[in-house]
Amino acid sequence: MAASSPGSVSLGSKPHESRRWLKPQVPKEQLHRLAPVRRKPQPLGLVDYWERARRLIRAWWLWLAVALLLYVLDIWYGAAIAGAVSFVFYHTSANAHPALYVLEPSFDTDSAEFRNTMAGMTGMPLVDGNSVALYNNGDEFYPAMLEAIESAQASVTLEQFIFWDGLVGRRFAEALAERAREGVTVKLLVDAIGSSTLGEEVLRILEAGGCQLAWFRPIHWYTLNRANLRTHRKSLIVDGRMAFTGGAGLADHWLGTGADPNEWRDMEICVTGPAVAVQQSGFAQNWLLSTGEILSGPEFFPEPERAGNVEVQTILSSPTSGAAAAATMHLIAVQSARRYVHIANPYFIPGSRLIDMLARACQRGVAVKLMIAGKHNDTWWARQNSLRLYGSLLEAGVEIYEFQPTMLHQKTMIVDGAWATVGTANFDNRSFALSEETNVCFHDPALLGALESTFQADLKSCERIELSDWRKRGLFQRVKEVAASLIEDQV
Repeated sequence: MAASSPGSVSLGSKPHESRRWLKPQVPKEQLHRLAPVRRKPQPLGLVDYWERARRLIRAWWLWLAVALLLYVLDIWYGAAIAGAVSFVFYHTSANAHPALYVLEPSFDTDSAEFRNTMAGMTGMPLVDGNSVALYNNGDEFYPAMLEAIESAQASVTLEQFIFWDGLVGRRFAEALAERAREGVTVKLLVDAIGSSTLGEEVLRILEAGGCQLAWFRPIHWYTLNRANLRTHRKSLIVDGRMAFTGGAGLADHWLGTGADPNEWRDMEICVTGPAVAVQQSGFAQNWLLSTGEILSGPEFFPEPERAGNVEVQTILSSPTSGAAAAATMHLIAVQSARRYVHIANPYFIPGSRLIDMLARACQRGVAVKLMIAGKHNDTWWARQNSLRLYGSLLEAGVEIYEFQPTMLHQKTMIVDGAWATVGTANFDNRSFALSEETNVCFHDPALLGALESTFQADLKSCERIELSDWRKRGLFQRVKEVAASLIEDQV
């Protein structure tokens, strides 16, 4: 053996050891001796007894057990009914966002940390170099959308939850068909449930012009396992350079200025610039899913060109990801709020975790104002579920305002005058866990000022809900709310 050199330390021969047996040699009490203290995280939301009962009532496995029991007892009709209920509940069991614990950020929505966190957790980066415009009500956004279609040189792609027959539907069909006849590639992806009333006349116009149309997740017996997952997006993308999204579909009730019950109140946002590529990507992925065709080339994905100075983050949310980005976006934004949160949303049906999140915001001094659809509401189930949850929110200090003139349908949120989003996601489990959604987020002061001015103007047309009045609602109303709550996760 060679002698050790002067000044060196001899370690001797290397001992033979098996790492398999190394851990058991460490005394149990020493395993975490030097580890940092782990604080027990605070869970979001408390599940009350009624919530547990509701989940049990909707448990598919329980109904299957009942069906098998009735079958053994030769009660055929009962077994068939219970089996059918089990089948329905199995295919409509709602997913839930996986976030369980309270986020306690040391940053606010105006910080670089917030921007980096939002981009990292949603997987959607902030993209600079855009111009952005906001449009209120159909008399503003429909002409702008039609003008954009008429200017198309290479492609028009449209993804819609609602595309109905009528004045609006036919006018858009004609505009799309005209561009297709001029050699522009026109591709439409419409939801098989939301656009089921598209109509033969609209289809004839599109077909005559040479447009391509695909249905998103049509219903068949062999597709029932995914029938509950819909596209709720409303995207219009022109030449891969200009994109519209927001609450409005293509139907006549969005015409007008939102002044009466026949004219829905809504908002669209238009982005021009490099950020459009994200929204086009969302369309392309769902088009691939529906048709098997990959979109490629500059007609859909042109070389990015700077169009302004606004940074835009486009949130694409999908239930197939398991952690829908729309829900993550709302969770991070509300829990980062320091001064106020202003939400305008028609279908406000937060789960226990979201209610807890808003309550915690109020506890730390954040002023939370919710503007939601009131008596003019197109969905009875959503209306009853919202009314049922008013109490928990009001007790926590949340201010609730019901829009009175017509159906309020925009989906916006402003936090601390530093961050905002406009898009398609409702504040409910269907948008957060079951639907494809698109939201555009920004920090631009001018856009934030315009959006806040719109919120304050709409607030003047609202009626504030008081806790004392809510508690006086009658027995029949309470019964309706309980009945509606059985499908709370689906509306």
